[in-house]
Amino acid sequence: QVQLVESGGGLVQAGGSLRLSCAASGRTFTTNAMGWFRQAPGKEREFVATISATGRSTYYADSVKGRFTVSRDNAKNTVYLQMNSLKPEDTAVYYCAARNFGGGSFSLSSYDYWGQGTQVSVSS
Repeated sequence: QVQLVESGGGLVQAGGSLRLSCAASGRTFTTNAMGWFRQAPGKEREFVATISATGRSTYYADSVKGRFTVSRDNAKNTVYLQMNSLKPEDTAVYYCAARNFGGGSFSLSSYDYWGQGTQVSVSS
């Protein structure tokens, strides 16, 4: 079992930056690929970024590529999402997720554990 707790959300103006953190506890974190997803009001949850268990491989949604960076610190059991050049359309609840495989994935259904989410709001 893996427990995930996100933090770092908030309100920011367009063009600003935020860094989200996701702290993991429970079973070994270093064997889990991690993902970030988001859900805006009235919309389905969508993929944002994923990182492999080793951190060597990352993949991003086209909508955030070049603006967001996913990273992890396995010594701290934490994964991060650095978000730069934020836009109003980035407003959503952001969730981190873990899967029982080392390779990352953009598929929601391939993740086994989810955090409770953190709100990110970007004003124009």
